[in-house]
Amino acid sequence: MISFIVAVVALILGYVLYGKIVEKVFVIKPEAQTPAVRIHDGVDYVAMDWKKAMLIQFLNIAGTGPIFGAIAGALWGPAAFVWIVFGCIFAGAVHDYFSGMLSLRNDGASISEIVGKYLGTIPRYIMRVFSVVLLILVGVVFITSPAQILRNMINPESQSLYYTCLVLIIVYYIIATILPIDKLIGRIYPIFGAALIIMAIGITIMLFVKGEILTVPEFAFQNLHPKGMHLFPFLFITIACGAISGFHATQSPLMARCLKSEREGRRVFYGAMIAEGVVALIWAAAAMAHFGSQEGLAAAGPAAVVVNKVSLDLMGIVGGILAVLGVVACPITSGDTAFRSARLTIADSLHFNQQPIKNRFLIALPLFAIGIALCFIDFNIIWRYFAWSNQTLATIALWATSAYLAKTGKCYWMALIPATFMTVVVTSYILIAPEGFKLPYLVGPITGIIIAAVLFCMFIARIAVKQKNTLKE
Repeated sequence: MISFIVAVVALILGYVLYGKIVEKVFVIKPEAQTPAVRIHDGVDYVAMDWKKAMLIQFLNIAGTGPIFGAIAGALWGPAAFVWIVFGCIFAGAVHDYFSGMLSLRNDGASISEIVGKYLGTIPRYIMRVFSVVLLILVGVVFITSPAQILRNMINPESQSLYYTCLVLIIVYYIIATILPIDKLIGRIYPIFGAALIIMAIGITIMLFVKGEILTVPEFAFQNLHPKGMHLFPFLFITIACGAISGFHATQSPLMARCLKSEREGRRVFYGAMIAEGVVALIWAAAAMAHFGSQEGLAAAGPAAVVVNKVSLDLMGIVGGILAVLGVVACPITSGDTAFRSARLTIADSLHFNQQPIKNRFLIALPLFAIGIALCFIDFNIIWRYFAWSNQTLATIALWATSAYLAKTGKCYWMALIPATFMTVVVTSYILIAPEGFKLPYLVGPITGIIIAAVLFCMFIARIAVKQKNTLKE
C-alpha cells in the first residue's frame, strides 16, 4: 500500500516540480500567436479551451493503453510502480511535452517533420514511413480488439456479429478522420476522457473501502513474474502508455493545432501524460491486489477479462458499465485519431492542403484499405510489432528533442538521458524477443548498452565540435 501511495504522490509532485522545470527550459512565449489562431482552417487548426484540449489529449494517448499495459506489467510486481513513476516524469511526459511544443512552434508539424528538422533528411524519411506504419498498426489494433470484445459480450460464437462490429467501427473511423476536429472528436472526447478518469477514481476508492489496498505488495528488489520472464527489457516494453509511448508523439500535434497559448502546453501535454501515469498506477495496483498474487493474476485471463472482473467486483453494475466503456469505447477513441494522425502525417510530407474534403478522402481511403486488409492478420502478431515500434518511435523523438535542446543552447540532458536509456531498451528487446532475432538473453542488454553508448558519445562529440567552431567564429 505504501509503495502505491508514494508512487501516486511522486507523479503529482513530478507535474508540479519537474514539469515546471521542463517548461522553463523550453522557454514559452505566452504572447506568440499559436497555429490555431494564425493558421485557422476550421478543419484541423481550430482553437479550443485548454481543459477540453487536455481531456482530448488524455483520451488520445490513453485509450486502454495505461489499463491493459499496466495489468500486464503488474505480473512483475511493484517494480511496475517504479517504471511508471520514473518513466512518466523523466521520459514520457518530457517526450510528450516537447513533441507537442515543438509541433506548436513549427505550425503544428507532424513528428516526422520535427525529427527531420533536427536530425536530418534521412531520419525524416525514415520517420515518415515508421510513424505512418505505427499509426496504421494502432488503428488496426483498435478496430479488431473492440470488435472481438463486443462479440464476446453479446454472442461469442457469431462470426457475422464480429464482421458487423468491424464495419461499424471502420465507418465511424472514416467519419472521425474526415470531419473537422471540433465537430465530433471535440464534442465526445472530453466526455469519454472524464469517464476514464472517473473510472480510475472509483476503482481507487473501492480498493480502500474493501480493504484490498492493504494487500498491494510493497517494493522489493525482486522479479515476481510467475513465469520468471526477465524484467529488463520486457517490463519497459510492456508498460508503454503509462510510462513512455511513441504513439503520443503522433497525437500531440493534433492538440498543438488547437491550443490558444503556449502557456497551456504544460497542462495539456505534460499534464495528460502524468494523468495517464496515475491511471496506470491504479490499474497495476488493482491487478496486484484483487487476485491475491502474480500467479492469481496470470490465471485470471486476458487484460480485458481482468478489467471486467475488477470493475464488477469492486463497483457492481456501475463498474460493469464503466468496464464496457474502458475496453470498448476508449480503444475506439484512440483508433480514430491514429488514422487522423496518419492522414495529417502524409499530408504534411506531401504539402497537401487538407481544407478541401476531397483531399482528405484522397489520403484517408487508401489508409483504410490497408487497415482493413491488416484486420485479417493474427492480432497477436500485429500487437507484438506495435509494442516494439511504439517504443522505438519514442526513442527517436527523444533523440530529436535532445538535438533541438543542444542546438538552442538549452539543457539537453533532460532528453538525452531518457533517449540513451530507451535506446538500450528497444535494442535489447528486438534482439532477444520471440518476434525479434531470438538471440541469447545477455546478447540483448550488452549490445543495447554498446549501441546506446556509441550514440551518446557521438552526440556529445558533435556538440563539442559545434561549440568549438562557435568559439572560433
